[in-house]
Amino acid sequence: MRCPFCAHDDSQVKDSRPTEDNASIRRRRQCSSCGARFTTFERVQLREVVVVKSGDRREPFDRSKLEHSVALACRKRGIEQERLDQLISGIQRQVETSGEAEVPSAHIGELVMDGLRQIDSVAYIRFASVYRDFSEARDFEEFASTVQDAARD
Repeated sequence: MRCPFCAHDDSQVKDSRPTEDNASIRRRRQCSSCGARFTTFERVQLREVVVVKSGDRREPFDRSKLEHSVALACRKRGIEQERLDQLISGIQRQVETSGEAEVPSAHIGELVMDGLRQIDSVAYIRFASVYRDFSEARDFEEFASTVQDAARD
């Protein structure tokens, strides 16, 4: 593994352990050249999945993009990182085990919305505002009222 500090190609694994959700392995490493320590994560990748974006653009599925968008929606909401990791791992697993080589980005967005709806209504509305491209305050009001109505049922 290449050192992120000095770019030396050799590092030693000092400690390995599974993450809390058992979806990956956390490895503590030390560079044999500069002595810096860093952490890497090893995850199983079942298959290469291509995401079909609007306008028929295609790009490889990127877990980090999913993590970033969920983190933005959940920012300052006090949601445990472990719970978000479970959500993201679950979505990734669904995408990779769907049997499809290409998955529409809209499908991934719906999976995120379903997950966030169960975790936190504010994060759900935040994600929806970007995903559904809210342009006016009225869009927020209408969507928030549907969330409130669903909570009452």
